[in-house]
Amino acid sequence: MSHAQPAVLAFDVGGTDMKAGIVAGGVSAGNAVVRDLQRLPTPHCEGTARAGAGRGDAIVERIAGLTETYRRSHPDIALAAVGVTVPGLVDEAAGVGLFSANLGWRDYPFVARLEARLGLPVAFGHDVGMAGEAEFRIGAARGRSDVVVLVIGTGIAGAVFSDGRRLTGGGLAGELGHAMVPGADGALRILESVGSAGAVARRYTEAGGASVRGAREVLERAGLGDALAAGIWADAVAALAFSVAQCVSILGTETVVLGGGLAEAGDALFVPLDRDVDKLLTFHRRPRLVHAELGQNAGLIGSALKARDLLAAAQGSSRPVRQRQVLP
Repeated sequence: MSHAQPAVLAFDVGGTDMKAGIVAGGVSAGNAVVRDLQRLPTPHCEGTARAGAGRGDAIVERIAGLTETYRRSHPDIALAAVGVTVPGLVDEAAGVGLFSANLGWRDYPFVARLEARLGLPVAFGHDVGMAGEAEFRIGAARGRSDVVVLVIGTGIAGAVFSDGRRLTGGGLAGELGHAMVPGADGALRILESVGSAGAVARRYTEAGGASVRGAREVLERAGLGDALAAGIWADAVAALAFSVAQCVSILGTETVVLGGGLAEAGDALFVPLDRDVDKLLTFHRRPRLVHAELGQNAGLIGSALKARDLLAAAQGSSRPVRQRQVLP
């Protein structure tokens, strides 16, 4: 099969599960087809002294096995590169997973290990960073230059774009969930301890409310006149507004893309958040708040885009794309 764009195999590794799929042909707004999409449990390797290396090795082995399976299942598609995203702190330039609290690795050389196993060039990135890249390039923020992508779920993670480029900070940029915000009691808290979906449900229960299934139920209770639920929700919106206003003031952010479970609240989040952000700004331009467009496959699509970028960079420099002998 011949394609105008090279076919790449993309992986999005999460703390609980990982997704994989082939992206062949063009990738643009409204046209980002992932073929043979698979979702599997993320492998965990138990160990002691070398637990971190073992867990990284387990990921590499799973990716190597899946790559071989895709090659056998799609003999008509010549894979040109592989894209991989992982959570935690990531040094994309060095190809190293710096630290993952959930998956247990530290300073793990993903690109070196994967290229040795696969015999293909490997593009490597942070999971939310790559989801942000996809939203920035072909999703909700396409055509914009100064953007923050916020994924609000159990925790909060972000990707920050300034003057058309994503800020990486050596793997440390974008940790908006750990930025400090004023809490309801005036004390400083990290954003995700107040503004995340997980925090909304937890704080409601801890404050004396009934046990709830999640933030959605807290919002439903607020709509039925539960004052405690309404206050917890308002606290979350205020914390998010503070961080958004800080981004606008410091970075000139013009568009904020909201994704993750909390963004599914729709107007119940977007309307009060827009109002609270407006109150915190003076002469600044007001940012557009938009819903993420690419859904759960954003990280996978971003991974594929980065793999395409790797191939394009090698072509542009007239250097052959890295090919390595496949290790047994």
